[in-house]
Order: sequence, then structure tokens, then C-alpha cells
Amino acid sequence: MNLANLANLANLANLAHLAHPKGRMILMSDNDVRQFGIHAYDQWTAMWNGDLDLAEKIMAPEFVLRYAQAGTEAFDDVRTPQQLADIIAAWHRGRRGLRFVTEGSAVVDLALVDGTPTGLVARPYLATVPDEDGRPVARSGTDTLRITGGLISEVWSVSSGAAGRTFYR
Repeated sequence: MNLANLANLANLANLAHLAHPKGRMILMSDNDVRQFGIHAYDQWTAMWNGDLDLAEKIMAPEFVLRYAQAGTEAFDDVRTPQQLADIIAAWHRGRRGLRFVTEGSAVVDLALVDGTPTGLVARPYLATVPDEDGRPVARSGTDTLRITGGLISEVWSVSSGAAGRTFYR
């Protein structure tokens, strides 16, 4: 994790921090660490909504995606931020109007390791896409992000799929 990427995430979340000369964050309260996790998930969601430049900012240089839903096999070999940005763009081309929003409360289990947030963040999401008649079709899922050194290094994703339903009514 370089200082520029960490500072970008921290500044976007308006987190108070001090930078160590070697580029490590040395002061974050428990609430700051929690807010960092929530913000990381919000940025993950924004990336999935088309802000593809975020891939280089929030993803580790190499990572693993573990998608359980049918039709997501193409994600199995994605390992770099650019590959992820490309596949998200392709995913949206095939699903015009696709939109993701967070739902429920985030579960944040992060600690500072060598001065940077490391651990897990999970949260439900709602995906909505118009059907052939323009009516919204909504499905729920949950993504769990492993954050290592302040960057997303692994993702587990489970959704209700094409025949599924939403978590919240």
C-alpha cells in the first residue's frame, strides 16, 4: 500500500490521521477504522456503478474474487485492477441500467496492522436492473471484502441470482 492510495481513501472518508514518514498510518481511532471499512465498501459499490478509476485506488495490485452466483465464472481469472475495471464495464454493457446500492448495516472487523487497516468488511447490497419492459428487477446479495494494508485483496460475493429475491422489503 503506498501512501498516496491510503491517503486518498482516508481523505475521501474525511478520516483524521497522521502519516508516519515511512508511509504508514499511525493514528486512527476505533471509529476511524470502522469508518474506513464502511468507506471502502462504499467505494467498492461506486466502482460497480461505473466509477472504474476506483479499481486502481481501492484494489490490491493482485487479488482474488470468489463469486458463487451462476454466470459469474468470468470473474474467476480476474486478478488485477485493470482486469476488474474491464469486466465491470463489460458486465454493464450487457445489463443496461444496472445499479447497486448498499443495504443494512456494515459488519466491520478491521484492525491496524503495521499502521494500516486489515481485516474484513461485509454488507448486503441491492442490485436493480430494468427488465425488457423497463420495470425494475431487484435482487439482493452480500459482498465480503478482505482488506489487507488498506486495499481490497479478496472478495466473496453471493447473490440471490436471476430467480432470487431481495433481503429487505
